[in-house]
Amino acid sequence: MEPLRGKRIVLGVSGSIAAYKSALLVRLLVKAGAEVQVIMTESAKAFITPLTLATLSKRPALSTFVANEDGVWNNHVELGLWADVLVIAPASARTLARCSMALCDDLLSAIYLSAKCPVFVAPAMDLDMYRHPATLENLDRLRRFGNYIIHAEHGELASGLVGEGRLAEPETIVQTLERHFSQQAVLVGKSVLITAGPTQEAIDPVRYISNHSTGKMGFAIARAFALAGADVTLVCGPTYLATPEPTIRRVDVRSAQAMYEAALVAFPSAHITILNAAVADYTPAHPATEKIKKKEAQFAVELTKTIDIAATLGTQKRADQLMMGFALETNNERENALGKLHRKNLDWIVLNSLRDAGAGFGHDTNKITVMDRQEVVTEFGLKTKDEVAADLLSIIARNL
Repeated sequence: MEPLRGKRIVLGVSGSIAAYKSALLVRLLVKAGAEVQVIMTESAKAFITPLTLATLSKRPALSTFVANEDGVWNNHVELGLWADVLVIAPASARTLARCSMALCDDLLSAIYLSAKCPVFVAPAMDLDMYRHPATLENLDRLRRFGNYIIHAEHGELASGLVGEGRLAEPETIVQTLERHFSQQAVLVGKSVLITAGPTQEAIDPVRYISNHSTGKMGFAIARAFALAGADVTLVCGPTYLATPEPTIRRVDVRSAQAMYEAALVAFPSAHITILNAAVADYTPAHPATEKIKKKEAQFAVELTKTIDIAATLGTQKRADQLMMGFALETNNERENALGKLHRKNLDWIVLNSLRDAGAGFGHDTNKITVMDRQEVVTEFGLKTKDEVAADLLSIIARNL
C-alpha cells in the first residue's frame, strides 16, 4: 500500500533554522509518490534556497502573490483547493501566530485560510519560545480550529540548549501523513457513537459538581473516525472545543441524565460505541431552584447515583455492535479496569492512569493501555491525543 501516491501536498516552509530539513522532507514525499508544491515565507529563504526546493519538488517554490513582472499571480484560493493536505514544516513562532490570528499577510497564511483540506503543523523553535504562553496559546487555537499538531521533539537545539523545540524528523512527518491517508475511508458505512467531555450536576442554578475533563481525547477520537469515513454522533458535555469535523453530528448535553438520554437514542443504530466521557457517578438528589445563600458553618448535599451509561448500554448490546470504554484510575489500575470491562459487557477498556506524567485530563498527550475481552493487554507510550485516537481506530478497524 502506498498511501501518499498521487496525493497533492502543499508544503509550507517558514523561517526557522530547521528549514534545512525541508529538503529531505520534500525528497521523501516525492519518493512516496506525492505531488509537492512548496510555499516559502520570505524569511525561509535565508535558511534554504528556493532553487533547492524547486529542484527536489520539480515545481517552482512559490513565496509571493505576484509570480512575475507581467502580473501573473499565484492564486492562493486555487492552491488551497488543489491540496489534499497542507503541511507547515517548519512552522516558526511567527507563522503559528499568523495562522492562529488570521493575519493574512503572506502567501502561506493566505493558502492556510483558503485550504479545505486537513492541515498539519510542525512547530520548530528554541526551547523558551516553544514554552512561551503565547506560543502555547497559538498552538491550542490551531488545534481547536481542527488542525493537527506534529509536536516538536526533545533534543539539542541550535542555541545549544537541550529541550523541546526541534522539528519532528522528516521521516516522522511522512509516517504521520501516511497513517492519516491509510486510515481514510476504512469506516465508510459505519455509524459511530462517541461520548466526550465532563458532565455538570446542578446543586443550584449557580453551582454544580463536575470534573477536570476537557473533552480533548473524545474530540480527537471523533475526528479520527469521521476522517475514516464513519457517520459520527458526538454526545459531549460542556466544553470550549469546536466540532472537530463538519460531518460530525454533535449533541451538546450538560448532565449525566441528559448524556444517557442522548446516547440511548443514538445507540441502537451505532455499529461502534466509544464511551470516553467523564460522567459524574453521583448527582444532587434535590437541586435547589434558587441560589443557596451562605449561612451555616457546615453544609451538606445529599447525592444519589447517576445512571451507569456504559452498563446500561452493555445490557442492550447486540452481537453486531462493538463497545469501547475508558477507565481513568489512580490505584489498582489494571484490576479495576478489567473489572469494568467485564461488568459492563465492553469489548475493550482503555486504561490511563493519573500516575503517568502527561496523561489524563487537560493534556494534549495521553498514555494508554488497551485490554480486550480475552484480557490481552496492549501498552502504548506517551503520544499526542491525535496519535492515540489513530491507534484506537486501528484496533477497532482490525476487528470489524
